[in-house]
Amino acid sequence: MTTAAQITADIRDTARRLGFDAVGITHADNLTQNAQWLQDFLNRHHYGDMDWMQEKADRRADPKVLWPDVKSIIMLAMNYGPSHDPRDLLAAKERGNISVYARGKDYHDVIKKRLKQIARHLVQHHHADVKVFVDTAPVMEKPLAANAGLGWQGKHTNMVSRHFGSWLFLGCIYTTLDLPSDDAHRDHCGQCHACLDICPTHAFPAPYKLDARRCISYLTIEHKGHIPREFRNPIGNRIYGCDDCLAVCPWNKYAQTAQDAAYFARAELQAPRLGDLARLDDVAFRQIFAGSPIKRLGRDRFIRNVLIAIGNSQNLDLLPAALSKLRDDSPLVRAMAVWALGKLIPLPQFNALRADHLSREVDPAVRQEWFTPEGPNA
Repeated sequence: MTTAAQITADIRDTARRLGFDAVGITHADNLTQNAQWLQDFLNRHHYGDMDWMQEKADRRADPKVLWPDVKSIIMLAMNYGPSHDPRDLLAAKERGNISVYARGKDYHDVIKKRLKQIARHLVQHHHADVKVFVDTAPVMEKPLAANAGLGWQGKHTNMVSRHFGSWLFLGCIYTTLDLPSDDAHRDHCGQCHACLDICPTHAFPAPYKLDARRCISYLTIEHKGHIPREFRNPIGNRIYGCDDCLAVCPWNKYAQTAQDAAYFARAELQAPRLGDLARLDDVAFRQIFAGSPIKRLGRDRFIRNVLIAIGNSQNLDLLPAALSKLRDDSPLVRAMAVWALGKLIPLPQFNALRADHLSREVDPAVRQEWFTPEGPNA
C-alpha cells in the first residue's frame, strides 16, 4: 500500500519534472487568520470595483466552502524572474512599460495545462479526486502558499521567496488525499519597508495592507472606468501593471532569471513605442496580444492606459497619436486623449481644439476633461 509520504514524494517529483520550481502542501483548514485579514480588506472597501471578491468571500476564506471534500492543498510555483530590473524602463518615457509577468505567454494557460497533467497523474495512480486553480477562482493562493512553505507574504502583500525573490507564479490543486503538511514559512521582512516607500500612488495604508483602489496594477488592469486624475501622473509610462514594489525587494538578490521559455519576454512587449500602440484598432490589438494576459483587458482600456503614458511623456512627437484619438468610438479613449493633449500643449492651442470638438461631444466625462487641462500654461 502506498503511504502518504510516498504519494507526497511522487507529487514533488512529477511537479519538478513538469517545470515547477517549488512545491508545498498544506491542509484546507489553515486560513483562519487570513480570513480575518480578508474581511478587514472587504470592510474597508479596498477591493474597488472587484465586486466578485465580496460576492465570493466565503469560498475564498474557507476552501471547504468551495469544495467540502478537500483535505489537502498542493501549492506549486514557477519562477518568472526578469533578466533586468523592470524599473529601468520607467525613464524611457516614449515607451510603454508592461509588467514583467505579462511580457511572455499567459501564465494562466501555461500553469493550468501542467496542473492538469499532475491532476491526471493523481487520479490515475493514487485514485484521488482533484480540482485545479490558477488565479481564476475564489482561492487565497498567497496565504496558502505561505502555509505550504513556499515563501511569505511581504509587507506589499505579495509572495516573497528566499530562493526566487518576488517572481513566482502560483497554482494549486485541491485534493481529497490526506497528505502531510509542510511547515508554514516565517516572515523575513524584518524592519525593511522599501516596498511601501516606493509605491508611486501610496497604495499601502499600513504594512501588509493594500488599498487596491490606489494600486497602479489595479487601476491599469482591473479598473474599467476613467482612472481618477490624482493617479494619472504617478502612473508614468506604466501601461499594464506595475512592478515597483516587487522589484525593490532586497530578497531579489537571490532571484533567478526564468528558465522556462514560456516566460521569456516577447521582443515586441519589452519596450513598445507608445505611438505604435496608440494606433491599434480592435483587430490589431487582438492579433498582437493573442496568447497574452493583456488581451483580457480589451482594446479600449489598453489605449486609455497608453494615452495616459503619452500625456506623461512630455514628448511632442506623440502629439499626433493623441490627436488621432479625439474621435475614437470609445468615450474612455476620447477622454484620455483630451487629458493627454492638455498635458502636452499650451492652453491657447488646447482651447482652440476644445472649441472645435466640444460641440460634437456628448459624453459627460469627456466634456469634463476639456475644461480641466493640466499641462503647460493651463
